Amino acid sequence: MIRIGIVDDHAIVRSGLNQFLNEFLDLRVVGEATNGNEAVELVSSTEIDVLVMDLSMPGQSGFDALAVIRARAPNLGILILSGYPEKHYALSLISQGASGYLNKECDPVEIVEAIRTIAQGERYITPAVTKLMSDRIGEKPEVPPHELLSEREFQIFLKLAKGETSVQIADTLQLVPKTVSTYRVRIMGKMGMHSNNDLTYYALKNGLID
Repeated sequence: MIRIGIVDDHAIVRSGLNQFLNEFLDLRVVGEATNGNEAVELVSSTEIDVLVMDLSMPGQSGFDALAVIRARAPNLGILILSGYPEKHYALSLISQGASGYLNKECDPVEIVEAIRTIAQGERYITPAVTKLMSDRIGEKPEVPPHELLSEREFQIFLKLAKGETSVQIADTLQLVPKTVSTYRVRIMGKMGMHSNNDLTYYALKNGLID
């Protein structure tokens, strides 16, 4: 029996996944969470084999929770199920510890296949992600500015782009506001930006935020 946790802020998504996955005899949904904070608590309190987690959620997002969950449960399978296309985040999140990445528009049966694969200790790599990996290994065009950022810088960049203040970001990521401000300066320099509005425009234009 593969024990599954579902993390998504939309009740209808959690309900639909729960009902669908429990139709399979080898799968059982054992817990749900609505954001990254609850996901961390769920992993700490419940025996789970595979966590199916969204990215864009209020409070602590899937981006923020991934590193914390991976540190607390290094052997846990983590399948990212996101509304964002693979080209936006898949490679970055897999390099940060995700076991697989699927777009929410995929065939539901593929979610089952991914869960079963990940439960066996393997990564689930779709053809789309394989192509992205291949393109990155070979000659590639100029790297987009946001790909120059470290994992933490990228987290803070997304929050700044969404309009969060340094105090809000510091509270979510358990940093001090001065540290966030230092990261902001570094992000601006790496990306060649001059204001938070520039970051927001860039993130929207590149489909990194809604």
